[in-house]
Amino acid sequence: MTKSTLLSSLSISDKLPAPRVPNASWTKYEIIFWLLPFVAFFLFKGYLVLASQIMILGLFALSLDLILGYAGIVSLGHAAFFGLGAYTAGLLSVHGWGEPISGMLLGAIVAAIFGFLTSFLVVRGHDLTRLMVTLGICLMLYEVANKAAFITGGVDGLWGIQMWKLLGIFEFDLQGQTGFFYSFAVLFIVFVLVRRIARSTFGLSLIGIREGGKRMPAIGANINRRLIAVYTLGAGIAGIAGALLAQTTQFVGLDSLGFIRSADLLIILVLGGTGRLYGALIGALVFMIAQDQIANVNPVYWQFWIGLFLVIIVMVGRGGILGAVDAWRERRRARATNAGGRA
Repeated sequence: MTKSTLLSSLSISDKLPAPRVPNASWTKYEIIFWLLPFVAFFLFKGYLVLASQIMILGLFALSLDLILGYAGIVSLGHAAFFGLGAYTAGLLSVHGWGEPISGMLLGAIVAAIFGFLTSFLVVRGHDLTRLMVTLGICLMLYEVANKAAFITGGVDGLWGIQMWKLLGIFEFDLQGQTGFFYSFAVLFIVFVLVRRIARSTFGLSLIGIREGGKRMPAIGANINRRLIAVYTLGAGIAGIAGALLAQTTQFVGLDSLGFIRSADLLIILVLGGTGRLYGALIGALVFMIAQDQIANVNPVYWQFWIGLFLVIIVMVGRGGILGAVDAWRERRRARATNAGGRA
């Protein structure tokens, strides 16, 4: 059997988008999407802090989408890497090194190293095993940070973070302007990198592993190496997101390592749509705005309405918001084709 025959025989899950031929060109919708933050900067100047947190959360969700949506590695403990990045950047600042970019990169390196070391435990199992292993790692790291209160601040959090001027020019202000553009620049650069990886042969091999892992070795693909590589990369990106949050808010809470943060991340991907990259960003946007607005209306039972909204999204559109949009476009295209045929 030839390689092309094997690849074509890989079954495609109806929960995730079918793999496509890599295409590096940018569509007009993508360009418009990346221009929207500049529009938001001028129209919603009072919400710049919230906007930067949305971008950071989107970056965090993007890191999970890479390992879940493409490689099929389910995780309930992805917050471990987010928290490691946050505490690394925060502790560096507390101990006298407040340079933002190097602190962010060191946070990514620490998270990536921890991701690499734990990846050997994660990739060996299957879905349920991976869920339990990742959750266990996250819970253990949470308790370590809690017990090491003399380093991390424990439940009181890590205070005293003071960042130097970005590039030696832009000071982090209370209005959040520097944090906004800093978060946007990092998000865009990382997204371009991840987009390139997803559209490469490596990205397609990850989809092949997700859809038919038992068949991939027949074409010479080393499954474990690819899973370890993408898991390490996802951990590093999560570390970048954590470091960004610590630097822009100048505080690191113990909840950055908590299970709730990991669970919220899965909700975001379900909302936006897994295996689509932009689903992570749109899911983060919808989740954060809904949480902010619903909490203002009902600060006690806001989680009920978030849950109801999630159920509606899942029932209405398979594949999240982007899945519903794709389905609508397909129906519209089919109607146009039928109308043209009758004419």
